[in-house]
Amino acid sequence: MIQKLIAASTLASAVLASTAWAQEPLVVSTWGGSFRDLIDENIGQEFTRQTGVPVRYITGGTIDRLNKAKLASTPESDITFTTSHIGWLYADAGLFEPLDTSKLANYDHVVEQAKISPYHVGSWAYVYTIGYRPDLVPPSITFESWEDLWSEQLRGRIAAPDFDPSHIIAVAAKLSGADAGNWEQGQDKLKALKPNFKAFYTNDANSQQLIASGETPIQVVLSMNAYHMIGQGVPIKVVVPKEGAVLGVDAMGIMKGSKQQELAYKFMSIALSPEVQAKIVAAKKASPVVDNATVSAEDAALPGVFTTPEQWQTQALVIDHKLRAEKTAEWRKWFTENIMN
Repeated sequence: MIQKLIAASTLASAVLASTAWAQEPLVVSTWGGSFRDLIDENIGQEFTRQTGVPVRYITGGTIDRLNKAKLASTPESDITFTTSHIGWLYADAGLFEPLDTSKLANYDHVVEQAKISPYHVGSWAYVYTIGYRPDLVPPSITFESWEDLWSEQLRGRIAAPDFDPSHIIAVAAKLSGADAGNWEQGQDKLKALKPNFKAFYTNDANSQQLIASGETPIQVVLSMNAYHMIGQGVPIKVVVPKEGAVLGVDAMGIMKGSKQQELAYKFMSIALSPEVQAKIVAAKKASPVVDNATVSAEDAALPGVFTTPEQWQTQALVIDHKLRAEKTAEWRKWFTENIMN
């Protein structure tokens, strides 16, 4: 009798497992490479463990995926990860569902800077700030202020991303007594920086090559990329200047028309859990977007990793996400014509 019960229980478990895995996969649109792996290893696999539902990933560039989503008659994915400002372009195009935050576990602990819109919420945060090689930069220059980038000693030594000039545009505006909304006031400041640029990197790998080789020993750099390079042995110092570092937030939203919305909320709730946020910080040296994640003292001490309300308020230079979405094309055009060319 006992053997029959065990056999029946085993059969029932097998049927349940079979039913769960027969479930259509949850489809997630994201970047490829290490970011796809970050999501899968820390969120996707835990989601599958808890629900039995597999996750399938669609990968591509930020703008490529947006354009593809605009052309699709039905959504290819259930959830999309993108940057906070490009997320506004999804929302404005009617591609995101409004979020019912009551279905997001731990939402009460999401920091204000990660509550991007009624349609998308932050998944992790980072900064674009100054990263430099102390072994290749005059010791008198410590980058306590962004103003140090304009030093004549740094002619032909700086790199910045070519795909998004918003960081240095916001900095130049601030140093000129304005903000990103009045960015024109910083145009002359930006033009004065032109002689100090050596290169404009196209992606993380290009950034790594330029600073590792010493070709551009100073960069306006993605903090997570800088910490990755430090882990690879490149002697980089990351600083948060007194004016603050430019905040970046990667975010997630549910695609309009998704037939798996309840599962999508489950996936996002896992992403926002303190346990998963802590793992993301440990893996990428990002800032957690919830205030109840346990972060090691070593990671919390890293410049650009924000774990306290004071750090979020005083060290994050925030460009309004919607403004950034509206101005991205204009900023890139001006920057290309006046600084890169």
